[in-house]
Amino acid sequence: MAMPIVTLVGRTNVGKSTLFNRLVGKKKSITEDVSGVTRDRVVDKVDWLGKKFSLVDTGGLDISNKEIMNQEIKSQVEKALIETNLILFVVDGKEGLSPYDNEIADVIRRYNKPVIIVVNKIDNNKIPDDIYDFYALGFDDLAVISAEQSKGLGDLLDKIIEKINFDSFENIEDETRIAIIGKPNAGKSSLVNLLVNDQRMIVTDIAGTTRDAVDTNWTYNDKNYVLIDTAGLRKRNKVKENVEYYANQRTFDAVDSAEICLFLIDATVGVTEQDTKIAGYAHNNRKAIIIVVNKWDIVEKETNTMKDFEKEIRNSLSFAPYAPIVFVSVLKNQRIDTLLDMIEVVDNNYNTRISTGVLNTILQDAIMLNQPPQDKGKRLKIFYMTQVSTAPPKFMLSVNDRNLMHFSYMRYLENQIRKNYNLIGVPFSFILNERGASK
Repeated sequence: MAMPIVTLVGRTNVGKSTLFNRLVGKKKSITEDVSGVTRDRVVDKVDWLGKKFSLVDTGGLDISNKEIMNQEIKSQVEKALIETNLILFVVDGKEGLSPYDNEIADVIRRYNKPVIIVVNKIDNNKIPDDIYDFYALGFDDLAVISAEQSKGLGDLLDKIIEKINFDSFENIEDETRIAIIGKPNAGKSSLVNLLVNDQRMIVTDIAGTTRDAVDTNWTYNDKNYVLIDTAGLRKRNKVKENVEYYANQRTFDAVDSAEICLFLIDATVGVTEQDTKIAGYAHNNRKAIIIVVNKWDIVEKETNTMKDFEKEIRNSLSFAPYAPIVFVSVLKNQRIDTLLDMIEVVDNNYNTRISTGVLNTILQDAIMLNQPPQDKGKRLKIFYMTQVSTAPPKFMLSVNDRNLMHFSYMRYLENQIRKNYNLIGVPFSFILNERGASK
């Protein structure tokens, strides 16, 4: 296990997501004054006094509610309780002890995990007389806070650190973050569940089930990954409520935090304008991209069906010709092994470093085949090329005059590098360093 896991549990609207955002230091869980906003488990890291742990936000529990979505939320919470090392049982200090809190306490006790009762919404300095009623829930440790006003959080974090034996955990920082992006109902959550072999994400036929961007730790061939399931982006005119707006923003944030984007396309729908916007955002932010065409099992096939579909993708996503295309069926577990192999290849490519000597051999051969452009009798000179960074690769060209470099020649140099190095799935860029022309 990479690091200890601390899980927030409680009924709806007690402030779990607000507390989560305060502790991780960013607005990751969606907070709205509406019951049931958080559905999946949302995970991020907390660092307090040099001690790191994973904090998990869960959906609000309503034990007696038998609706399918609520039962799915309950299932997610129960799985979180199995995996966790410490439970933060969040209750509403304004409302006082509720019968629903007693029901949740009965569930928590089954897991025999250490518990801290977190009494939230105590917004003034005076602690109510009935605050100690919460000890009736049967747990010894109690912390009084206001997540909204960031009161008492330091004391709560101290209690968390005291409860965890950090010597039994080994922090693993070397991990690749993979954002699963695409339109609603393309199969993103189902893909995450398949890869981790667990019903980690809530999957229903209801469009927009996933609202937060949800992190899941995953290990494959001894390599550590974080899979980020995202809400499917909707067109702006269909984003009618604040929750949907914030869900869209979380998708962009997830892409920003990732190295690789698995871009899912629904094969029964094809490439849409919204698809191009999602992929374009990943491309513009220099993320590695793998195009995953899902639901290929239910597409009627003819001789050139796959080639025609691939041509459609290339025409629509012409800005990302480097992105490989993998046709899969998540439901039928078809060609998932091909996708796994591609993830490893692209991950390696994203971190590729090419020696300066090899790059300059490629450069000289390219110049011999196709001379650099000139303007008004002055020709572009490229003195040397070197790689200045990885993830994604970035190359520096030393030139006599940056204004003489034409986009088409830069694309030509990119193609020459790609001919010599397998950089499938990876965007890269050039920077120009201008110096005086040498004789």
